[in-house]
Amino acid sequence: MSDNKEFDLVLYGATGFTGRLVAEYLVRQYGDDPGLKWAMAGRSEGKLAAVRDEIGAPEETPLIVADASDPASLRSMAERTRLVLTTVGPYQLYGSDLVAVCAETGTDYVDLCGEPAWMRQMIDAHEETAADSGARIVFSCGFDSIPFDMGVYFLQQTARKEFGATAPRVKGRVRIMKGGFSGGTAASLKATLAAAQNNPSVLALLRDPFALTPGFSGPEQPRGTKPAYDESMGVWCAPFIMAPINTRNVHRSNALMGHPYGEEFVYDEMLVVGPGEEGEAKAKAIAKADALGGDNAPRPGEGPGKEEREAGAYDVLFIGEMPDGSELRASVAGDLDPGYGSTSRMIAEAAVCLLRDATDTPGGIWTTAPAMGEKLIRRLADNAGLRFTVET
Repeated sequence: MSDNKEFDLVLYGATGFTGRLVAEYLVRQYGDDPGLKWAMAGRSEGKLAAVRDEIGAPEETPLIVADASDPASLRSMAERTRLVLTTVGPYQLYGSDLVAVCAETGTDYVDLCGEPAWMRQMIDAHEETAADSGARIVFSCGFDSIPFDMGVYFLQQTARKEFGATAPRVKGRVRIMKGGFSGGTAASLKATLAAAQNNPSVLALLRDPFALTPGFSGPEQPRGTKPAYDESMGVWCAPFIMAPINTRNVHRSNALMGHPYGEEFVYDEMLVVGPGEEGEAKAKAIAKADALGGDNAPRPGEGPGKEEREAGAYDVLFIGEMPDGSELRASVAGDLDPGYGSTSRMIAEAAVCLLRDATDTPGGIWTTAPAMGEKLIRRLADNAGLRFTVET
């Protein structure tokens, strides 16, 4: 796994809350694996050493000083490793130079980005360079958007086996979400809204369900911005705050794979609330709430303790509607809180999958499904606590 580089993986942002969880997972899951050479990176060598010691990483774990405000340090870091795993966001504020140097140096890259306008800017600026250099750049490798991108992929693979065709209409319905969003997610949303206020082109991208498929625009999509009654489930649903990034990534996956879901594919996501008048009232209340923008929103670097993370869970149902009226249901569930515990495992396994399993994926800017497909599903199920289930 060496590929003539000093490291296979560098974890950039290891002193942050989520970065530290990723480091803990790497120590626990791959600490005895001599085939994975990895290092911790961040702005302060002293803080990196303190985290290394606190999480029980070996004393000889390499530490790299790199800073988003110093592009030369980012280039030096990228040149030493096969892959950079970065948790340093908001990416539109701190990630552009790192994507550029990874694309230029042929270094693989994974992140936790949920910022579609910035992602489109990076696609436009660096996709050709990454394709030429061989860098595989994969955005959104956490709760946004792995369970959703891979969930639709899993359902469509099952539809092919059962019906001989994919479903032209898929609904994503979040049945359980116990645990909070990360402080990084809140900061990213605020940065995105600020950018949209200052730049009309950013606002236009945020409104476009096909913002991440340059050159292709499909059919009109459900907006998902108002409470709605889902007759197929008999429940009221509320807007789901992650839908604006997840749906864009799913459409990009479809495009990158040559539209196996169809060029007329329709997809939306909503949060299941409950039946009857009580469900309707709750859905309307959720639609009015500001979960990530209020005074109680989590801050970057903050997060729940271990007990709270382990008490979390999520469960997402995907309903595929076939042209003849038949229906297929599949689900993706996780056994930790989505924003921290599960996310830290997902991005680590995505990184290792890209390095070890998806070696034939060419350079370019990818989403998880076309970059790793079934190989990532297996890793997530074996190591990260995710369950992919066909429901009857």
